[in-house]
Amino acid sequence: MAEIQRKKVKKRSQLKALWFQYKKNKLAMFGLILMSLMILTAVCAGFFLDYDTQVIGQSIRSRLQWPSAAHWFGTDQYGRDLFARVIWGSRISLFVGFFTVGIAMTVGSLIGAFAGYYGGRVDNILMRIMDVFLAMPGTIMAVAIVGALGPGIINVLMAMSICRIPQFARIVRSAIISIRGQEFVEAARCCGSRDLRIIFRHILPNAVGPIVVQATIGMATTILGVAGLSFIGLGIEAPLPEWGSMLSEAKSQMMYQPYLMFFPGIAIVLAVLALNLIGDGLRDALDPRMKT
Repeated sequence: MAEIQRKKVKKRSQLKALWFQYKKNKLAMFGLILMSLMILTAVCAGFFLDYDTQVIGQSIRSRLQWPSAAHWFGTDQYGRDLFARVIWGSRISLFVGFFTVGIAMTVGSLIGAFAGYYGGRVDNILMRIMDVFLAMPGTIMAVAIVGALGPGIINVLMAMSICRIPQFARIVRSAIISIRGQEFVEAARCCGSRDLRIIFRHILPNAVGPIVVQATIGMATTILGVAGLSFIGLGIEAPLPEWGSMLSEAKSQMMYQPYLMFFPGIAIVLAVLALNLIGDGLRDALDPRMKT
């Protein structure tokens, strides 16, 4: 019982130290606040926006209206409220980003952990498979996968997850190789701990730093990637509001109604900026050389 209490206290103190180091970075705090507001808005969108009438409901009488008190972001060529579509689109873009990175992080961490821990033939086989995926740029691979399977949110999730797995596998493998020879791992082996217990209980928790940093950066690149796929017609299908598809629909009106591209574009910029700032803050907070 006392040992459990000591572990809880130690974990709590480590989190406090991480938070203390993180909040000293003002830009990182700005990114965290901005992303928190975007997530809160996305979660609560269903409470103050009606999907059928405000998000996808069309009105020819209200089409192509500039921003006003009635329509804060204006309306598109179908008379749909752009503010409602941008807010609802955050649910889709952020969900795709978090879900994709969650799948890629889980699978990639497992592959990297086994490759780094066992080494030898296991490492060679797993890493050569990852090299095959890394040989092709992620965007081109995503376009190829979605082009073969067809557009749709499920296929986009699958394509973006596959593209992100090798990055996590490489990062986790490097972290595991640097940890596996340390004394606490040898002590766990001497105590008779099985390999799976050593990997999941002792090694992976000590490699969480680079994994978390890569996750935040991966979310940002995933949001950009999904927007790019939707822009060329291979991503989220209409009538679902997605920032990239909204930009694609607005390109024909860009000269006369530039607000149609401005608001979805600024939403993408803010989301990517917030995630990059969070990633930079976590990297600095987890770096022992940055602690004072």
